[in-house]
Amino acid sequence: MKEGPNIAQIGALIGDPARANMLSALMAGKALTATELAEAGGITLQTASGHLSKLEAGGLIGQRKQGRHRYFALADEAVGKLLEGIMGFAASRGHLRHQPGPKEPALRKARICYDHLAGDYGVRMLDSLISAGAISTSGEKLELTGDGEAHLKSIGIDVTGLKSSRRPLCRSCLDWSERRAHLAGSLGKALLSNFFERGWARRSQNSRSILFTSEGERQFLLLFPLEA
Repeated sequence: MKEGPNIAQIGALIGDPARANMLSALMAGKALTATELAEAGGITLQTASGHLSKLEAGGLIGQRKQGRHRYFALADEAVGKLLEGIMGFAASRGHLRHQPGPKEPALRKARICYDHLAGDYGVRMLDSLISAGAISTSGEKLELTGDGEAHLKSIGIDVTGLKSSRRPLCRSCLDWSERRAHLAGSLGKALLSNFFERGWARRSQNSRSILFTSEGERQFLLLFPLEA
């Protein structure tokens, strides 16, 4: 018997189409019921229950009870990072599912990627921060600069608190629609939360889209300009 991590087991768990669809639905960062996940997977509730048991046993999801209801979510950030990586890799190799419709432009413009901003606006935000010298790059490694820390504190981001967390402050995440990097890590999460708190944007009820208000979009574009 070969020794080492069993990547075949994880691959099999993620590789089933119904389970892949359910995991993708959980990338929105919300906890969902088995009924909601069955709908996302295009399967019956009974079949979904079996899939959820396998995903939980494999350490990919967890559940919590609230009253009579059970809710499922990704087990932790590591699972979100794994799924982000697979999505980005699949997109970079041309493995894309195309489902044309009104949701697609919104998803490509701005969407939630586990807990941070992705899509065109996510890439724009990181590009702007790099251009302004707020974030420095070395290959795929991102680092917040002193000027960047002062700037982010001025718009209400608790950088000191974020630095005390075990989670990486800045992390590069390959965006599947833009084929370029957007900002993940605790800073990416804090920025998206800041937009929600300011009332600039909200989550879509039926997809992973992030919907900006007219004023929120104006403020976002002013805060993250791009050089010509």
